[in-house]
Amino acid sequence: MAGVVLYALLVILLILVIVLTMLYLSAKNNPYYVVYDEETKTALKRRVLNLKEELEGELEQFDVDDWEKALEESIDEEVRNL
Repeated sequence: MAGVVLYALLVILLILVIVLTMLYLSAKNNPYYVVYDEETKTALKRRVLNLKEELEGELEQFDVDDWEKALEESIDEEVRNL
């Protein structure tokens, strides 16, 4: 009986080693991260900062009351079209 349990554990461990090896090789061949050179990193940082500034500017200009009025008008128009 102990031999069967030991044999089952060895089979399970062998399967586990095979699966982990396959996962390791897959991760090694297809990394989940990208390495950029310094020039590309700097350009990306600049672009992100520009987008952030544009978004902050648009948020400052955003008027909730006008948006609500436009939304109500479009809903009313859709209801009339039904």
